[in-house]
Amino acid sequence: MTHPTIEGHAARGEVRGIALFCHGGTATSVAPPRDGALSVVRMRAFEQFVRSGAADRGISTQLLRYRVAGWNGAAADAYNDVRWAIEQLRAEYSAHVPIVLVGHSMGGRAALRAGGHPQVAAVCALAPWTPPGEPVHHLRGRTVAILHGRGDRWVPAKLSADFALRAREDGAHMARFTAPGGHSMLRGALRWHRFARDVVLGATGIEPMRADIADAIQRPVPEGLAVPL
Repeated sequence: MTHPTIEGHAARGEVRGIALFCHGGTATSVAPPRDGALSVVRMRAFEQFVRSGAADRGISTQLLRYRVAGWNGAAADAYNDVRWAIEQLRAEYSAHVPIVLVGHSMGGRAALRAGGHPQVAAVCALAPWTPPGEPVHHLRGRTVAILHGRGDRWVPAKLSADFALRAREDGAHMARFTAPGGHSMLRGALRWHRFARDVVLGATGIEPMRADIADAIQRPVPEGLAVPL
């Protein structure tokens, strides 16, 4: 794959918001992501769930397929592909349609890195890979909702806890939740799917932001950054 692609699904009726789904990957690889890769399969399940509950309410869902499967250090390939996708959607729809980025693992890192784009209404980061020193300043004033498995051994939950604290201190509207299970999001999958759907509906203004997320944003540290779900 020489360029990223987007698997798009139109809203039924007027487009009121866009959900862009960003799948996971690996630290280093210049091979294209496989169609059957678990990271892609997982994110496609999220896209399908959100589409089934939100397409008829004005949400267009879009699944990004990266050029390569790896982050690749300073190249930050997944981040650059997310930026490309935002510009494509901006041109196709309108600069006024809010975009919610939903990303898992490496895709969560890419979504968070791209979350400062003026058209991004919120970032929903699922078990995001956020190494020490990952930038946070661009998220000031942005709504960010993180959900991380307490038993995640692939990307330890402490990484997103440290990231959330730094982002909150720098002015992000940050809520972070923890759930049973690990990195695959298979345990209690419906909990993860509903979380993503509710962030999309709340951030685009189609529904009020889910009460526990809105409450966590207002809670002091550390309570608002480690809410059991």
